[in-house]
Amino acid sequence: MYIELRHLRTIRAIQQAGGLARAAEMMNMTQSALSHQVAGLEAQVGMELFVRRSKPMTLSAAGIRMLRAAERILPEVTALEEEFRALHSGKTGRLHIAIQCHACFDWLFPVLELFRHAWPEVDVDIRAGLAFDSFPALLREEVDLVISSNPEPLDGVAFNPLFDYHPVFVGSSQNPLAAKAVIEAEDFRDQTLITYPVGRDKLDVFTELLTPARVEPRAQRPVELTAVILMLVGSNRGVAVLPDWVLREVKSNADYITRPLGPGTVTKRLYGATRDEDAARPYIAHFLRLARVEAVKLQRNLA
Repeated sequence: MYIELRHLRTIRAIQQAGGLARAAEMMNMTQSALSHQVAGLEAQVGMELFVRRSKPMTLSAAGIRMLRAAERILPEVTALEEEFRALHSGKTGRLHIAIQCHACFDWLFPVLELFRHAWPEVDVDIRAGLAFDSFPALLREEVDLVISSNPEPLDGVAFNPLFDYHPVFVGSSQNPLAAKAVIEAEDFRDQTLITYPVGRDKLDVFTELLTPARVEPRAQRPVELTAVILMLVGSNRGVAVLPDWVLREVKSNADYITRPLGPGTVTKRLYGATRDEDAARPYIAHFLRLARVEAVKLQRNLA
């Protein structure tokens, strides 16, 4: 079976128009040519896509499935076409980013490197000072995009999904918890937990595990840099919970052990939050697409 974009556009047009005659007008073609195209598509599919006995024409079960595909695929194609038109137009703009994720820099910099080559006239900046007052700053137009794994119901803000990740426990191979296959909330009671210096509502280990279980670690030590966190963990001075992509380098290091959090699989989603009216801007849409592509590379490296 070979389905073209014109077939998807045809299905959508007939559904919207309610019949062949009006759909043919919408698509600037004759009704005969449109009818022939539908017949050819049905021959490829091997079943009817429309119930012709009804007026207006209605979709069959197979037609509904194809319409769903059209409604999913065609907007993405349109967006991609717009992105490529914008890439050749030399449009300028501003992309100031606030980050609610200390661990995101290793993932973000390759994205920004690709982005600056594609959009050399777009002013890019990372507003670290606004990292934890970021959503109000977004609404005040002080920043244009917020990287966050904690979406909030805010009028005027669109949370664009980037990728899913797993918060993972990391400890020294000398730590007694190395004997466990899965780390649970109770395991932290006698541990020093090393975290980024942010509120607990921004730390996955608390929001997803410790706070719901009402468990407190023996101590909490704030550390700014990921590299320093890993150095302290490797020296058995504490344990940490970090995104899986951050730990891809230490998984093969004998000084460390990594374990999933449990009892069930913990999964988080990272978002690129924008103002509603900005999500479709060509350069912002392109940045979001690059971010998703870089995430795919990260996931492949984790396999």
